[in-house]
Amino acid sequence: MLGESPQNDNGGERLWFLRRPVQFALDIAVLSGAFLVSFLPAINIRLEDFYFDTAIVQLPLAVLVQFSALFLFGGYSIIWRYVSISDVAVFVKAAALSGLVLLTLRFAVAGFISESWQVPLSVIAIDTILGFGGLLGLRVLRRLLYEVAEKKNFRGARVPSRKVPTLFVGAGRIGSATVKDLVGRANTETDIKGFVDDDKSKRGGSVHGVKVLGTTEDLPRLVSEFTAEQVVIAIDQAKGADIRRIMEVCRAIPVKTRIVPSLGEIVHGRVQVNRIRDVEIEDLLGREPIQLDDENLHSFIGGGTVLVTGAGGSIGSELVRQISRFSPSRILLVERAEFMLFQVEREMAADFPDIAFEAIIADVGDEPRMREVFAKYKPQVVFHAAAHKHVPLIEANPGEAIKNNVFASKTLGEIAGESGVRDFVLVSTDKAVNPTSVMGASKRLAEIVLQSLNGRFATNFVAVRFGNVLGSAGSVVPIFKEQIRRGEPITVTHPEMTRYFMTIPEAAQLVLQAGALGSGGEIFVLDMGRPVRILDLAEDMVRLSGLEPYVDVDIVFSGIRPGEKLYEELEISGENLLKTRNPKIFIGKIAEYSGEQVSGMVSDFREAVASADPMRIRALINRYIPEATITESHGDPADDVAGDEAVGGTPHMDFAENRG
Repeated sequence: MLGESPQNDNGGERLWFLRRPVQFALDIAVLSGAFLVSFLPAINIRLEDFYFDTAIVQLPLAVLVQFSALFLFGGYSIIWRYVSISDVAVFVKAAALSGLVLLTLRFAVAGFISESWQVPLSVIAIDTILGFGGLLGLRVLRRLLYEVAEKKNFRGARVPSRKVPTLFVGAGRIGSATVKDLVGRANTETDIKGFVDDDKSKRGGSVHGVKVLGTTEDLPRLVSEFTAEQVVIAIDQAKGADIRRIMEVCRAIPVKTRIVPSLGEIVHGRVQVNRIRDVEIEDLLGREPIQLDDENLHSFIGGGTVLVTGAGGSIGSELVRQISRFSPSRILLVERAEFMLFQVEREMAADFPDIAFEAIIADVGDEPRMREVFAKYKPQVVFHAAAHKHVPLIEANPGEAIKNNVFASKTLGEIAGESGVRDFVLVSTDKAVNPTSVMGASKRLAEIVLQSLNGRFATNFVAVRFGNVLGSAGSVVPIFKEQIRRGEPITVTHPEMTRYFMTIPEAAQLVLQAGALGSGGEIFVLDMGRPVRILDLAEDMVRLSGLEPYVDVDIVFSGIRPGEKLYEELEISGENLLKTRNPKIFIGKIAEYSGEQVSGMVSDFREAVASADPMRIRALINRYIPEATITESHGDPADDVAGDEAVGGTPHMDFAENRG
C-alpha cells in the first residue's frame, strides 16, 4: 500500500502476499467476484447467457469506478497495522461515491450510453455492500496476519524470568494503546492484571482482553487480591491533582507508582508509548494542554529565516525545537557557548533534515559580529532569549546584567530594525514585575528599551513574560535531585515562598504563539496557573524518590536572600491585562517611555557601568523604574554564589548561565 512498505524483519519477508502490487490484485479480485455474485439474485440464480451478455461487459466499468473511489478517498494510504474507526469511514465514503456514480450512469445519462452499460439497481446495492465489505475483511485479515508474524518474532526474544504484576489506572486512549502494545510482546516484563478506571460505566468491561476491575477507590483491595507490585497511571493529560491523589492512595497501601507518558510527549518524540517511567515532579504540576493556533504559526514562521539568540540554553534550544515544527526554511542558532551550540545544532540537523540550520558562535553584545550575521542571512523573525538570568550572581555583578540584558538587547533591536526584520520577540520574565532584584530590573529595562524601538522602526517589537521553568539549567528541580542523591538536607529559603512554574516546552510554545499575535509594542503575560509552594515541591520530590521527608531526608530553611520575593507577581501598577485569542496569553498595556527618557536612561547607565559603580547602578534602577525596590546593599557575593549552589527554593530557577 502507499505509505506502507514491506517489513525488513523476517516476519515481514514471510508476508510477501501483503505487498502493494499483490494488494491491488487482491482488491480487484474481490471487487470482481462481488460484482459477479451480485447478479445471481437479479437473475434468480439462473446462469444462462447473462455472464457474457451483461455481467462481463459491465464488470470493468463497475470495478474501475469502485477502485477509483477507494483510491480517491485515500484507501491505499492507510497503514492497516494501526487502523482505527476513522479509517473505516474512508471505505464508507468510497462505497457511497461509487454507488452514486453507477446510479448516475443508469439514470441521469441513460440516454447517452448503451443499455448494456446500465447496471441494475439491485446489483448496485448488493455489489456495493459485498465489494467494500470484502475489502474491509481483506484488510482485517491482513492486520491479523501481521500480529501473528510479530508474535512469532518476539518468541525468539529474551523472555524475562519474572514478570511484575501490574494494575493500570485509566482504560482510555493511553491505557488502551499501552496495554495493546504490551500484550503483543512476549518479552515484556509487565504482567497485566487489569484496569482501574473512575468511570464506573467501564467496570466489568474489557480492553484488548484486559478487564476493568474497579475504580481507584478499589486499589487497596485489588493490589492485595492480585499481589500487584506496581500501579501504572495511564491517563492522557492527567491533571497534577489527579496524579497526586492516586499516588497518595498507592503510598498508603503501599505500592510503587509509575506513569505512562502523555500523548504530547509521544507526539513530540520524547518517549515511546510503551515506555513506562517513574512519576516526575512535572507530572504533579501538570496543567491543561496548550492549544496552539497552528495555522497562524505556519503563517508567522513557515518558509522564512528565523534567528534565535541563546540557542544553546534551556529556553533557546526548546524554541528552536518548536519553531522547527512550523517549516521555516532556515534557523540561525546564535550562541557563544561552543559546546552547547554544537549539541543543539547536531540534534536539530538529525531531527529536521529539511531545514537549514546555521550554527553561529557570537556574543549578542558584539555589534560588528551581529551586523555581519544580519547582513548575510537577513532573518525575518528574531527570538531574543540570550541574557544573564541568575538572580544571586547578578546581585553581585549588576554591571554585567546591564551590559548583557539592556545594552546588548538595545543593540540587537536596533540592528534588527535597520535590517528590516519583521518581528522581534524578547523573552522576558515575571521578575520584571515590581522588581526587587537587579536581574528582574534589567529585564524590565530591556522591555522599556525595545518598546521605544517599536516607534522608530517598522519591526514589530514585543516582549513575553513567564515564570520559573522546571528542569532548566540551575533550576530548583535538578538542585533538589542532587541534594537528595547525596543524602544532604534540602535547603529552602522560606517555608511560605511560592513560585509560578511552567515546563520548558509549555513556555516555548506560548512564546511562539505570543510572537505570532503581536502587532508591535505589546508586553505579553503568560497564564502561569496557580503558584506552587517551594516547600511542597521539596516534599513531593523526596517522596518521588521513595523516601519520606523529615525522616529520610531533612528540609531546612536558610532565609530569604537579597533580591528575592516571597511570591512573584504577574502584573504591575498601572498595567491592564487584556485578553487575546489564546486563553493562556494576555497583553499588559503599560505606559511607554518617551524616546528622550530612554536615551537619557541608557546614557546614565552607560556612565555608571563604565565607572564600575554598583551603588550608582542600583540608584539609577530605582530612579528609572519607580515600582522597583532595589536595596543598596546586596551582601557578600561569595555568600550569594555558595548559597545558590545549596538553595533550591529561589526565584532564579529559570536559568544559571549567560547564553549568546
